[in-house]
Amino acid sequence: MLSFLQKRGGPYPSTTAGLGGVPSNDLDTPVCAVFLVLYICFAATNMTIFQKNRRRNHKFVLSGMMFGFCMARITTLVLRIVWANRQRNVRLAIAANIFVNAGILLIYIINVILSQRILRAKQPQIGWHPIPRIGTKVLYYLIPGALIMVITATVVQVYTQNPDVRSSCRDVQLAAMTYLLVFTCLPLIHVAAAVLLPRRQDEETFGEGSMMAKVVIVTLSSCMCILVAGFKAGANWSAPRQLSNPAWYHSKSCFYVFNFMLEILILCLLTFSRIDKRFHIPNGSTKHGDYSRTRSEASDETKAAVEPIAEPKGQA
Repeated sequence: MLSFLQKRGGPYPSTTAGLGGVPSNDLDTPVCAVFLVLYICFAATNMTIFQKNRRRNHKFVLSGMMFGFCMARITTLVLRIVWANRQRNVRLAIAANIFVNAGILLIYIINVILSQRILRAKQPQIGWHPIPRIGTKVLYYLIPGALIMVITATVVQVYTQNPDVRSSCRDVQLAAMTYLLVFTCLPLIHVAAAVLLPRRQDEETFGEGSMMAKVVIVTLSSCMCILVAGFKAGANWSAPRQLSNPAWYHSKSCFYVFNFMLEILILCLLTFSRIDKRFHIPNGSTKHGDYSRTRSEASDETKAAVEPIAEPKGQA
């Protein structure tokens, strides 16, 4: 790949308008600094929750994933601030744009995991069926593939001036972004199947709080993710525009609203609703009945503890 890029020359600065445009030190740096502080706070909060739960043997990996997402966004904002101070650095622009598209993928995966738990609890015959389980795993594996496609196409695109190659790279990017948009809709399909299908007698409960609250949390988070992915896909599917003639969706306000502001709202929803308590399931849950395992065992232990101890019979 390196020899190929060297032969192609470059990197060449983009001639078309991109989301957010080229950052400026007077406008983008203060805005990025505010979001940077927010992501640092959420990173510290989620890591604290993760460590406290771990000490209590309360395993909830999704808190660690949210910490990883915050760290990815911190890197994104730092790169954008540095790019604002070195606007002619094309390699820096490539790295900043790649991180903008890559960070949110962890939240997409978290939504699918949460919605899958609702489906398995409400409709176990569907949620635990091998076909949906294997299908969801395949969709997970395609996420890194889509990310690799975007990164490769982005890098190759700025190292060539061949219009055919650039057009092919754009097609690859559109395919990857369209897949990510479809992936963000999967949690709503899970939730709809769990809620709309006839209620089953063998449905289970898990975690704290009502099932309706869990449904609302996942639905709101998924809708905001669809808005983020839909905005990116729609903007990229639109006809390319010259740098001197950007569209409204290329503006900095749209860039920060449809990326970082919506992501902060998602973090607020998932963190402050305490999904580590609401969506916690027993370790090693692999089949129907496992979600209620801890609950039933705890109930048995409670009953045993409150049972009156029989007094020993006196000897004759």
